[in-house]
Amino acid sequence: MMPSAHNAPKRFTFVLDEAVRILVVDDDPIQREFSQVYLASPKAVVETVESAEAAAALLQEQRYDAALIDVDLGGMDGIALVRRLRTDPRYDDMAVMVITGREDMISIDAAFEAGATSFTVKPVNWRLLNHQLKFMLRAHRALYEKASQGGNTV
Repeated sequence: MMPSAHNAPKRFTFVLDEAVRILVVDDDPIQREFSQVYLASPKAVVETVESAEAAAALLQEQRYDAALIDVDLGGMDGIALVRRLRTDPRYDDMAVMVITGREDMISIDAAFEAGATSFTVKPVNWRLLNHQLKFMLRAHRALYEKASQGGNTV
C-alpha cells in the first residue's frame, strides 16, 4: 500500500526555510507573541510593533521582505499604512499581507486597492500562514523582478 499524507511518518520541518525578515504590525500583544513563536525559524526573523506609526518609523531604519499588517490599529489603521507604503518606491520589493478578523468584501477590496499583496483572516492557522507567506514572497519577488526589468509594475 502506498503511503499517504495521513499515514506517512510525521516530522517537523520549518516552512520558511530561506532567509527572510518579517515585520508584524498588530496591536494585540498575544498576536505579536504568536507571530514570533510560529513564524520565526532558523532563517526567518520576525519583529513586531504595536502600531502603524511604530511600523513606519522602524521601516525608515530597517529593511523587511514582508509585512503582516492588522487592519484595526489605534491611530493610523492598517489600510492607511499599506496605502502609505505603496506610494513609496522604497517598499516596492516588500510583500504586504493584510491580516484581520474582518472578512467582508469591503475590507478585502480595500486591502487590495491599497496595494496589499495578500489577505488572510483571523483566527490564524499558523502552519497555513507560513505556507501562504512562502508563496506570497516567491510571487512578489517574481513580480518585482519583472517590473524592475521593464515589465508590468508591482
